[in-house]
Amino acid sequence: MIIMITGASHVGKTVLAQKLLEQLHFPYLSIDHLKMGLIRSGNTDLTPEDDDELTEYLWPIVREMIKTAIENHQNLIVEGCYIPFDWRKDFTEEYLAEIRFVCLAMTDAYIDENFGAIREHRSDVEGRFYEFDLEAEWVKREHRKMIEGCRAAGEPVTLIDGDYEQVMSDVVRSLVQDYRIKQLS
Repeated sequence: MIIMITGASHVGKTVLAQKLLEQLHFPYLSIDHLKMGLIRSGNTDLTPEDDDELTEYLWPIVREMIKTAIENHQNLIVEGCYIPFDWRKDFTEEYLAEIRFVCLAMTDAYIDENFGAIREHRSDVEGRFYEFDLEAEWVKREHRKMIEGCRAAGEPVTLIDGDYEQVMSDVVRSLVQDYRIKQLS
């Protein structure tokens, strides 16, 4: 089974991937690590700020890694924001049957009410070398863009609008249960 996790910046994609790793013991691919490896090695002139171009550049690589994992009957968690909204068009029904997709986003009201906690937890899994001044309006714009893009593509969005920990626990529980049921069939 492949679990693809996407969402806007600071939503907890890496936290969710880590929780799933602990429950399912699947390896996971951070698209951010792939991005930085390609940038730092000089294999691209793109920079970390080139989001749209990075999606276009990285997705063909990630897509083929997903196909390879499926063909080899391997489980994998793929986590990052560089998954295009129309990702399904790149897979046949056989591949799609093996993929679970999660898009996480926070509502404006949640961000307004919890912005201090969002700032406080922005490096819970990844100890980042850099820190930038995180602004609530920027976070809201990024999350709205993710919600609108996923919905326009017909993709489900897991909205965080209340108890963050409960939402994350529900997503983990659902995916773990789905995997266990899949194993029985």
